[in-house]
Amino acid sequence: MPEAHEHMEHAEHAAHSNKGIALLIAVLALFLSFSETLGKSAQTEAVDANVKSSDSWAFFQAKDIRKTTLLTAANQTMLLAAGLTDPAAKSAIEKQVEIWRKTAARYQSDPKTGVGREQLARRARAEEASRDLAMARYHHYELASAAFQIGIVLASAAVITEMIALAWLSGVLGLAGLGVLALGLFAPHATHLI
Repeated sequence: MPEAHEHMEHAEHAAHSNKGIALLIAVLALFLSFSETLGKSAQTEAVDANVKSSDSWAFFQAKDIRKTTLLTAANQTMLLAAGLTDPAAKSAIEKQVEIWRKTAARYQSDPKTGVGREQLARRARAEEASRDLAMARYHHYELASAAFQIGIVLASAAVITEMIALAWLSGVLGLAGLGVLALGLFAPHATHLI
């Protein structure tokens, strides 16, 4: 009879232990869903910022080509006009050259519309910074997800093998995952995990 009593106590202890491990698995799965959702969002944000940055740099290059073309035309026209003796023709050419130079200056900087080369370069750099921040967050979220997933596997193994050390290791990995998740949320550039 004492063996049956001990067997019952062991079964009750195992059932209680399994409930705790099941709760641990549920909590790890909850945090895994958070880190996966945040990771997907950060990844989408990074791709979006990268596209915007590329667009801004392409627009910057187009403005540079236009500016260079206008300045080349203005300089070449002034050289050709140097030999003119007709004051009316020379005046018309100078007016056209002045228009080209003003347009080229506007291509360089146009604060009114925000599409001068200087403004486009600032915008592209800001979008690159946004992309880099999102990627730093994404890498943290991916590491946190890995910690939560491994923790879930170890906790599941603890139920099967009844090795409580695996459940403890699972909990430690869960805490590590929470730490990395918090870094991704609040201080993604504090460590370089890339």
